[in-house]
Amino acid sequence: MFNIGFAELLLILIIAYVIVGPKDLPKVARWLARLVKSVRQMIKDLKAEVGWDEMMQETEDVRKDIDQTMKEADITADLREASKELNKSIGQAKKDTFKKN
Repeated sequence: MFNIGFAELLLILIIAYVIVGPKDLPKVARWLARLVKSVRQMIKDLKAEVGWDEMMQETEDVRKDIDQTMKEADITADLREASKELNKSIGQAKKDTFKKN
């Protein structure tokens, strides 16, 4: 979540050791662990209450539907085919014109 490496973690622990002291460091660590756990639980409850996961799933489904519709509505291939047929017809018309002359 915070993308903290080993060096950063070690620096934080050393600073905490100096500020809090070796005697109270375990108490502070437990307090922080409880705080983090309760915050995570609150976020989980809030997501469940608001229906965040369902909204994200619905949004993903709508995005997929839009992508599929855009692929189906893509007329590039049809235009290429029409262009080939038109060029073929023009070429045939030129050949016919030169044969008559």
